[in-house]
Amino acid sequence: MIFYFTASGNSKYVADRLAYATGEKTKSITKCLQTGQLDFEIPSGENVGFVCPVYSWSLPSIVWDFFEKVHFKTAADPYFYYVTTYGTISGDTGRAAEKELLKKGFVLQAQYSVKMPDTWTVIFDLSDKEKVQKKNKKAEEAIDSVIAKVKEQAIGDYMERELPYFLAAIGRKKYEKDRQTSHLHVDKEKCISCGLCAKDCPIKAIEMQEKHPVWLKEKCMMCLRCLHHCPVFAIQYDQKTQHHGQYVHKKFSRILYEKEHDLR
Repeated sequence: MIFYFTASGNSKYVADRLAYATGEKTKSITKCLQTGQLDFEIPSGENVGFVCPVYSWSLPSIVWDFFEKVHFKTAADPYFYYVTTYGTISGDTGRAAEKELLKKGFVLQAQYSVKMPDTWTVIFDLSDKEKVQKKNKKAEEAIDSVIAKVKEQAIGDYMERELPYFLAAIGRKKYEKDRQTSHLHVDKEKCISCGLCAKDCPIKAIEMQEKHPVWLKEKCMMCLRCLHHCPVFAIQYDQKTQHHGQYVHKKFSRILYEKEHDLR
């Protein structure tokens, strides 16, 4: 069983490739939390994987929430592993996942990382589609390596560009500041009132009011899903994001997302 969280499609793509190679099923962390499906019985011989992006050198808030609430019942000791998709720094995501699993009485046997385009366009420019494509092409080699190690149930820390805990803590503090939804705004002249941002928000922080999105919560997880998936690029974080473009992994189709999340 492979649990994943994705906003741009990077982590879902990695999870799908792992699932295809290992014959295991994927489970959306977003859907698990929204439906309350948080108790899982793991059959003997089945692996348990987690594939998630890194946010400000640590785990996205929704992944912290999932680890806190999920429960596993196992017939034997399954092979637990964690894969982070990252743009620049993988931070302490593997160690954070390891600590959360230990609270449940399980050991994380392996930690992996896959470098992919960084979707935090507040800083990173993804407007050059050729450069983005090259990054994703190079990522295939890293994914192949992860698949090979997972299939042989390798044990160890295979993460690249990690940070010690005290430095990652700085990133976590910054993440809390960045999560203020007051940063996000919509260009009402561009907005076509499609409502996709409200429908797709992982934590339901957006509501359509008078045909335009309104953020109901002071904080969201700041995944920028609303920004990247807006069909007319009407949602921005600041002036920089206007020039840094949008990004959705080419294999992350809207039809597939809607089917998996019962949105159709």
